[in-house]
Amino acid sequence: MRLLFCRLGKAAFVVALGAVAVAVYLLPSPIDPKPHVLKGPPPALEGPLAVNTRLQKGRRLFIGKLHGPESFTADQDGNVYTGTVDGKLWRIGPDDTLTLITQMGQDIPECGSSTDYEPVCGRPHGVRLDRRGQLIVADSYLGLHSVHPQTGHKILLLANSQGADGRPFAFLNGLEISSQTGVVYFTDSSSRWGRRHVKLEVIELNSLGRLLTYDPESGRVEVLLDSLFMPNGVALSPDEDFLLLAETSVGRILRYWLKGPKAGTKEVVLDNMIGYPDNIRLSARGDSFLVGITTPRFQKLLPPFLDMIAPYPAVKRFLAKVVPLSWYNALLPRHALVLVLALDGRLQGSLHDPDGTVTRAVSDVFQDPHSGRTYLGSTDQPYLAVLEEWHS
Repeated sequence: MRLLFCRLGKAAFVVALGAVAVAVYLLPSPIDPKPHVLKGPPPALEGPLAVNTRLQKGRRLFIGKLHGPESFTADQDGNVYTGTVDGKLWRIGPDDTLTLITQMGQDIPECGSSTDYEPVCGRPHGVRLDRRGQLIVADSYLGLHSVHPQTGHKILLLANSQGADGRPFAFLNGLEISSQTGVVYFTDSSSRWGRRHVKLEVIELNSLGRLLTYDPESGRVEVLLDSLFMPNGVALSPDEDFLLLAETSVGRILRYWLKGPKAGTKEVVLDNMIGYPDNIRLSARGDSFLVGITTPRFQKLLPPFLDMIAPYPAVKRFLAKVVPLSWYNALLPRHALVLVLALDGRLQGSLHDPDGTVTRAVSDVFQDPHSGRTYLGSTDQPYLAVLEEWHS
């Protein structure tokens, strides 16, 4: 009799397990991925990519006070401006004083406690100063704003709901401003996924992003490029004859020509990168571009996780159904990386923090021409990493 009950119990377990499997299979997946053919394995960590400890010469500031300082700009008085995950804009004084400028969205106690509150609180990404000395802010959820750097007074320039060409924005991200014309270049990383679902955007690997311009004089919005793979940071060349654009989810950097015989066309300048590029900035000397790598595309024991699943849409759909987004953080290597590119896009060198001693990931690399300090942004780390001296 005991043997019979044991067999019945095992049968019931198998039936229940099968029912769960069927239910998971029938459950709709939040993503609709396509197969992606990789260019090849990640490049070797040698030559200009050789591992070093140059980023470990930095230090952390404002620990527990600044959470995810993503992007930076500076004024003529040596003040540096940045935004954080709780929807706040900050001013960092030359003496490292920290002053709150404004809250981009609603100022509620839950801001910063969970990404679920980001659509309400706001999440400033790209931050730049325009020719009138006003902060232009690309808030991922709330649109393009002009913000007075002292009073915090906000003016909405372009709402996400307005969008462009009949398509609303869902994930405003990178930002750059022409010093010659005042035109604002910005990216909408996805028309489907907001910033809080960025992991689904990367796993799905869609091409629903755009590069756009906003003319502050006329209010006109123009789409320069469509069907991009998570377009992110943008940077103008010294002569503003082209800009570089990061396509984060495919590890690629494009050049889009603004002037000359190639104006209006794009070309790939760097592909199959060692990691996923975030922001791109012109160095303080104007002789190179600095690229923050949000996640390296290598792991010490296994092939890169995203490389392994890229060709298999069914695997991606299944993972999106059963794996909580926060769990993917365990798969990310704690290896901070910055790339140095020549003005023509060639890789010149790299700076590493292979143990995450000072920072674990880099979203932006901003060199303040006044102080000589280099600010290393991050998407969610609870501190600001800085280098007092730059050794590339």
